[in-house]
Amino acid sequence: MKKISVTIPCWAEEKSVRQMYDRLTAVFREQLTQYDYEIIFVDDCSPDHTQDEIRKLCGEDKRVKGVFNARNFGFTRNVFETLTYGDGDATFMLFGDLQDPPEMLPKFVVEWESGHKVVVGQKTTSKESAIMYFCRSVYYKIIEKLSDSRQIQHFNGFGLYDRKFIDVMRQIDDPIPYLKGIVSEFGMNMSVIQYEQAASLRGKSGSNFFKNYDLAMLGITSYTKILMRIATFIGAILGVFSVCLAIFVFITKLLNWNAYPYGTASILIGVFFIGAVQLFFIGILGEYILSINTRSMQRPRVVVGEKLNFESE
Repeated sequence: MKKISVTIPCWAEEKSVRQMYDRLTAVFREQLTQYDYEIIFVDDCSPDHTQDEIRKLCGEDKRVKGVFNARNFGFTRNVFETLTYGDGDATFMLFGDLQDPPEMLPKFVVEWESGHKVVVGQKTTSKESAIMYFCRSVYYKIIEKLSDSRQIQHFNGFGLYDRKFIDVMRQIDDPIPYLKGIVSEFGMNMSVIQYEQAASLRGKSGSNFFKNYDLAMLGITSYTKILMRIATFIGAILGVFSVCLAIFVFITKLLNWNAYPYGTASILIGVFFIGAVQLFFIGILGEYILSINTRSMQRPRVVVGEKLNFESE
């Protein structure tokens, strides 16, 4: 009997833990009876009673396991680590706020059994804010144009992953991994299933502008090189233009000493323009350096404070 590990990254999900369990077990009981399974909730130090709800389920059903991080390590690190806890033939990951429907698992399994090692869900629509969905769409378009590898638009990690791919993930020694890029780069014989994303049962997103910006820059600095190359090209073009302009002004001044009266307008425009270009690309360079610095520290992705129902392992 093949085994499917269901891994669920959680943060402030006390309202949905029980419902997640009920809906998942119903899927296995009614549609996937030929598969063994385990359900692993991974809590990233939630401020509410999420851990209490997970403890209750672990006490009721030994197939339910709990992992509690020692502190909050953030969405990116926790989600990546969550995928590595399962020991099944395939690992199904979905998020604890039930935006991604557990009832889609049988469709993912059909694709997996047909030979696809990675089966991911792609949002066609979402019940989240229209502005946020539009911003995500623009970002995906940008990073797809800039990236060296094909990126999956509107993909958050929701999907079914074969054990071979999970083994590849375990070999990645990166303290701040960009899951979307890793799946796009190393996904084996990938299949994409489209779905409509529901509203979060949490009531509001756990992300804010700075968290979304951090995730966006992680993707850009991890999987794009073109911005730094554009900076080099623009710098070279401006350098050549400046030298030519200086020679032209020098020759004109020698031929007609009064051709350039004193003035500040042109000087200010030139200084501000070149300064703006320099500051923009210095900021981009800083993001790359920050990414390099964080990765060079070789810190663990997360520190686990407690595990439940892992005794047999």
